[in-house]
Amino acid sequence: MSGRGFLNKKSVLIFGAGIVLGAVVFAWASVSFRPSTQTPPMVRLRSPQVGGVFTAAQAISYAPLPGAELLQTRDTPLFRSLLSKEPDARSMLYAVKKGDSLTAIAKAHGTTVELLKRINALASDKLSIGQTLKLTNTKFNIVVDKSQNTLILKGDEEVLKSYVVSTGTHNSTPVGVFKVTDKLVNPTWYKSGAVVPYGSPDNVLGTRWIGLTQKGYGIHGTTEPDTLGQQITAGCVRMKNEEVEELYAFVVPGTEVTIVD
Repeated sequence: MSGRGFLNKKSVLIFGAGIVLGAVVFAWASVSFRPSTQTPPMVRLRSPQVGGVFTAAQAISYAPLPGAELLQTRDTPLFRSLLSKEPDARSMLYAVKKGDSLTAIAKAHGTTVELLKRINALASDKLSIGQTLKLTNTKFNIVVDKSQNTLILKGDEEVLKSYVVSTGTHNSTPVGVFKVTDKLVNPTWYKSGAVVPYGSPDNVLGTRWIGLTQKGYGIHGTTEPDTLGQQITAGCVRMKNEEVEELYAFVVPGTEVTIVD
């Protein structure tokens, strides 16, 4: 065999090996550096501003939501237990005495008539002597997260339920720690000097008003439920009517409301 023939065959072998090696490297690079199609989990686990509202153990994620279809109200087993008639570690049983009324019992125990009726499945305010009522010892507070358009009801610093809400456009919802000052059923809307009664198509407050220490601001219902989940209000926190009616049962004047960005 001539030296030239040997070199030609050797060159072909080297060239071929180079092609194979190049193909392997290309394939490896394609696999290693291809952008993942799997969305990474995005869970906001804890916020020092709200005392650990967000916990993975409670399976409630407050990640940026990619679509309106994911905006939904979520409750917890603790919430369902609280509203059950069955006694638990956070409740006590009370025997109705002569002269008792739901209003007097609620006031004495720092709760509301609405919550007593919900917990005990009472259709009316009428009581019977000796009747047993379940009373909760839970201290409630509220956290509103403007960036998520979410309102969280907490009991003894544990998440009970989260609600989809609307907050203020152009960052108009105030941030801070406030207290509930007043509560109204079927509220009249006082708008720029005008008086808009409940039931008017121009009254946007819905069925409940929960006023805050920041004058003019509060949590209320809506006549436009399709706007929930957006920063669209004049600064108040807007909820579905049936959900603000539920929340209304848990709060009393003095209940703490924390609003965070």
